[in-house]
Amino acid sequence: MNVETILRNKGRNVITIRPEAKVAGAVALLRRHGIGALVVSTDGATIDGILSERDIVQALADHGDRTLGLEVAQLMSRRVVTCKLADTVADLMALMTERRIRHLPVAEGGRLSGMISIGDVVKNRLDEVESEATSMREFIAGA
Repeated sequence: MNVETILRNKGRNVITIRPEAKVAGAVALLRRHGIGALVVSTDGATIDGILSERDIVQALADHGDRTLGLEVAQLMSRRVVTCKLADTVADLMALMTERRIRHLPVAEGGRLSGMISIGDVVKNRLDEVESEATSMREFIAGA
């Protein structure tokens, strides 16, 4: 199973925010969509950065209530780890564990083409395990 298969099932919609937007707007988007990270993009297609709940919590610890008035560009992670459509679930699990990240934008040809979360990876892996178990039960029952 790979990233392309996951996106085929979940969709390719990615919520983005402009770098000059205020953090308060980012918080509202995260809550409205029930997500944990936003891709920061000036045009909705290129990846300028990523803003996660973790980035916001760290800023709150450093800046207090001033955080909500800051620009997204001031908090976003500029070194964005991405994945490709051909990457396998095993590749994603290793990368997310090694880098301690929960969200991976999918980039092909320098363009944003989806977002994978740790929840997507876990769901996919559970589906694979269930399918394997069902196949084994059917094989054993048929033997």
